[in-house]
Amino acid sequence: MADYLRCEYIFEECAGMKKRLALSLLAVGFLTSGLTASPWIAAAEGSSGFKDKLPGWAKADIEYAAGKGYMKGNEKGNFRPEATISRAEFAAILARVSNNMPDEGKTGFSSIPGWSQNEVNVAVSKGFISPGDYPNGFNPDTPLTRRELAKWVASGLAAKDEDFKKALADTADTLVPVAEYYKGGLNKADNPYVSVALGTGLMAGYPDGRFGPGQTTTRAEAAVILRRFEAIQDKKPEAFQDLKEMREVGLTGTNAISLGFKYAKDQDGREANLNRIRNVPYSLRNNIGTIKVNRFIIANAFKAIDVKNLYGKMFIDKSYGTAFRMNTDHYEVFLEYSLTSNLNNMDAETYLSSTTSPFLCLPGFKSGTVEKYGITSLPILGLISKNKFFKKGVETRYWGAGFVNSKVLKNGGMNGATITINNKNFGIYME
Repeated sequence: MADYLRCEYIFEECAGMKKRLALSLLAVGFLTSGLTASPWIAAAEGSSGFKDKLPGWAKADIEYAAGKGYMKGNEKGNFRPEATISRAEFAAILARVSNNMPDEGKTGFSSIPGWSQNEVNVAVSKGFISPGDYPNGFNPDTPLTRRELAKWVASGLAAKDEDFKKALADTADTLVPVAEYYKGGLNKADNPYVSVALGTGLMAGYPDGRFGPGQTTTRAEAAVILRRFEAIQDKKPEAFQDLKEMREVGLTGTNAISLGFKYAKDQDGREANLNRIRNVPYSLRNNIGTIKVNRFIIANAFKAIDVKNLYGKMFIDKSYGTAFRMNTDHYEVFLEYSLTSNLNNMDAETYLSSTTSPFLCLPGFKSGTVEKYGITSLPILGLISKNKFFKKGVETRYWGAGFVNSKVLKNGGMNGATITINNKNFGIYME
């Protein structure tokens, strides 16, 4: 405490050093007073030996966090893994785990009740928390939601690395592989933070496909994420394959380049990327309607039980089935379309013969992920008219499934894909 008061005295005497000493004062408080005020946060390295049962999926991370002195049990020796963690507790621990340099120019919270003001303001200075997100006060004892958690960890990465800041911008309009993206519950403003949290592996969705943005964070989850954050905080965004794909989809509508494909050249010599034709209306044969290509997503999988990317897991599970058989010569590809019909009830035969381009009339697919993620797949062909899937004058958004060859075939078969709309091309190939 004497050191604390001495720093305060020097702060008053040396006006020209206010900002630097303010951050030093936060650090002193962080290391001496506040951490032990919470019954759940350890002040120094220790051991676990908790009396209560720890979940298998988090046991090693909980013991690691306890051993490093990041977290501890209560006075009874219980860790309580399923208990929620508060905003203040996680802010304090996250600031301690992080090696971000404090930013002297950031203004913290002026008044937080209880033990945590210094600790929370260190997290502010390191870029994790924005006071502007809490106009009615920080409310330190409020349980931390997964939405907040995603924003905090992603913001901390962005504060340290400009490319992570760009990753947040790149994923503003991406396809987020969680159930709430189509079913509702994920705000558009959440997309970048959830994308970075998922893409880096810091966080994951639940088995039912939900991300659970409004769900509170347990102490077990916090321990797992803290250990992951400590491990990846010095890595670059390009080290994370799923994040690369989500960034590319956010910017271009496809993840093809991230999976090793290259763009062909269009007739005018320009790169034939998806933005050349994306969301451009194409008139179908006999004026039956117009169709637009929204996204072109490739699954990194040759077997339904071995899907390697998050996007693939959004479309393929063990029950997956389509008109094409999965094999090592090609990747499954999923196209999101918007079709506005000029007919009262278009049938399957009319749909399939509406264009000579195979990638503009792909069939639907069967998968448990359709219900899990709220995906709209084109119905089995016989049900298109029976279910009155296409309605005259109404834009219908849906997904179809096909494949792209993953290598140059011995029989000279087409490698990659080409889609032409209004004399402009999207073309990819694999060398």
